[in-house]
Amino acid sequence: MKLFVGLGNPGGKYAQNRHNIGFMAVDRIAADHGFSPWRAKFQGEVAEGRLGTEKVLLLKPATFMNLSGQSVGEAARFHKIDSTDITVFHDEIDLAPGRIKTKAGGGHAGHNGLRSIHQHLGPHYDRVRMGVGHPGHKDAVPGYVLKDFPKADEAWLDDMLRGVSDGAAALAAGDAARFLNAVALRLTPPRSGGGSKGGDGATARPAPAPAKPAPAASEPAPTDDRSPLQKLADRFR
Repeated sequence: MKLFVGLGNPGGKYAQNRHNIGFMAVDRIAADHGFSPWRAKFQGEVAEGRLGTEKVLLLKPATFMNLSGQSVGEAARFHKIDSTDITVFHDEIDLAPGRIKTKAGGGHAGHNGLRSIHQHLGPHYDRVRMGVGHPGHKDAVPGYVLKDFPKADEAWLDDMLRGVSDGAAALAAGDAARFLNAVALRLTPPRSGGGSKGGDGATARPAPAPAKPAPAASEPAPTDDRSPLQKLADRFR
């Protein structure tokens, strides 16, 4: 079994905060892939289902961000899930809005939710770092991440969440590159070409046949400068 954890704060007033993008990610996966209804367990909410061939447990800790590790640790111990089979979706201020990266292990970079998980599980779990941008000064970070996404961010945010859902089965299978490619296809879809395919492209036409050469002009008849006597003599030769 794999454990996918979305980080955020419980309650309606936090639902659209930048800090809750992890909750948004697992909510989207649950809705798109036919997971069970959310139910209270492990100091949070859980939903169960399958992504590809993998059985996956989704978890949204209800302990508030700073104590996320309590909920994650309890779920991992109950299901005997190794930390390397846990993936945490979280907001990342060091990535521009709309950027996304994966990471295996490492430090918590000051993120309070990750710091708490480190305390309960250690550092050896995977992360999906979902860029929300930086306010410009570290003192402004708490207020920034606890504000709702502005309307200007709605388009890329929806595309990112759709991409996360598209690539979720690849992520559960351990294929981070294919997961990131699925997200990229939503965020920067390939442009259609302007060739012969599609109604908007120019229609290909056969090259015109080469023009036939004009017939050569007839040569003028040679001038007959014989004398009448010579012409008569030539008739009887």
